[in-house]
Amino acid sequence: MRPKLFQTFLWKFLLAFLASLASLGVVLGISYFLATQLIRFNPSSSFPLTSLLRWIINRIGSVPVMSVTGCFLFLLFFFVFSRKMIRYIELITSGLQKIAEGDLSHRIPVTTSDELGQVARTVNEMTLRLSQSQAEERAAVQARNDLITGVSHDLRTPLTSVLGFLEYIEQDRYRDEPELRQYVSIAYEKSLVLEKLIDDLFEYTRVTSSDLPLQLERIDLVPFLQQLADEFVPALDAAGMACRVHAASAPLVVEGDPELLLRLFENLMTNAIRYGREGLYLDIEMGEEQGQTAIIFRNYGEPIPANHLPHLFERFYRVDASRSKETGGSGLGLAIARSIVELHGGTIKATSAKRKTEFTVTLRSAASK
Repeated sequence: MRPKLFQTFLWKFLLAFLASLASLGVVLGISYFLATQLIRFNPSSSFPLTSLLRWIINRIGSVPVMSVTGCFLFLLFFFVFSRKMIRYIELITSGLQKIAEGDLSHRIPVTTSDELGQVARTVNEMTLRLSQSQAEERAAVQARNDLITGVSHDLRTPLTSVLGFLEYIEQDRYRDEPELRQYVSIAYEKSLVLEKLIDDLFEYTRVTSSDLPLQLERIDLVPFLQQLADEFVPALDAAGMACRVHAASAPLVVEGDPELLLRLFENLMTNAIRYGREGLYLDIEMGEEQGQTAIIFRNYGEPIPANHLPHLFERFYRVDASRSKETGGSGLGLAIARSIVELHGGTIKATSAKRKTEFTVTLRSAASK
């Protein structure tokens, strides 16, 4: 925002200059008046100051004396009237020096509305953005390290089992063929766990990439989710569950990437089946309100403790680590789901009570775009 004309630094500088001239004129005028009155009322020069004035006038001249005195007084007055601006420039300079030394928490006080104040505001905004960028960079480094740590940890366990049983087979350390088949079966199951983790890791890396292009299409979620529920019937039957889809007769159309949305809803279905089988039912509800389409996945299994809810969508986070490993969970499914939702400009949240657990996805309806 540009300052008003008379609040600019140039005008303040000119005002200081004019005030210095005016003050100089007043001081010189008063001094001249007093000098003339002193000479007039003390013509005999009996007063020492009168003698000094007459000596200066006769030997040096009044014009040179007034010129030198005027220059000195003008500089003095100008320094006094511009001191506030000079101090603020020094304050900005010292602030810039601290920022240059790496103190990104330092802020320059904004005390004026002129160009100097604008400089201070701009420097503060720049410092804030640099600080945020530095924090984001540190968070990215930490996230990368955490990802590497999590991947290494989750890959090591099944890989150790695979290598261990293959070593038994390689060294003929099995008693008979049934035990050999058992070792092969375990190694195969652990290999499938590895494959699932690698697939999830690849998918997570892909959907969190900032340059992932979306292949947007208009999708009616009612038949889309109904077909998905039909495809999950074998998994539901194996878990002793049934899926109920509740939707209005009118279409619920969103604009999204079909492949990514399919992965999103598959992850939510898999999660609900894995941890909600005690409730026997999985309900999917859909509805539209104020240009937003909400999809709710509700299961009636064991509730999620409140202290775990804020962390559910973090990568490699497990509410029950042992149970997740037994059921093949990689800890990436919900993190992938959140990334896909965010790519579509939507939101996802989880709530859990004694009788039900809900995952709610909100996407913009196609009609509202």
